[in-house]
Amino acid sequence: YAPYPTPSSSSSSSSGPIPKPLPLTPEGTPPNFQPPHPALCFHIHATSQRARYTTVHLPHGPVPTPVFMPVGTKGTLKGLTPMDVTGSNALNNQIILANTYHLALQPGTELVRDVGTAIRGEVVGKGDEGGLH
Repeated sequence: YAPYPTPSSSSSSSSGPIPKPLPLTPEGTPPNFQPPHPALCFHIHATSQRARYTTVHLPHGPVPTPVFMPVGTKGTLKGLTPMDVTGSNALNNQIILANTYHLALQPGTELVRDVGTAIRGEVVGKGDEGGLH
């Protein structure tokens, strides 16, 4: 089983070489944090065409995906109430993305550092370029 179309199933107008099948990791496999990503480990458990069922391992714990990830811009989550973020069993937020560029501008790095220290949590941000910070 290959997670991407094979040459025989693709149309005659090919958009380039077909990627190799993604290596699959059994569920429950412990993370292997190592350079160059000492705080991130990504396990792919199953694929279906271009969809993937994965676990993203972060220092605070694993996050199975696909998952709803609220995204904060300028330190706020638009369209969600505080109960949606902290008390809702329906959302069960395991990760919240924050744009670190906007957080540096407003509310500012000092406040973000102080809040992070107060709750002993970690801020994992997704920048405009798509990389984790």
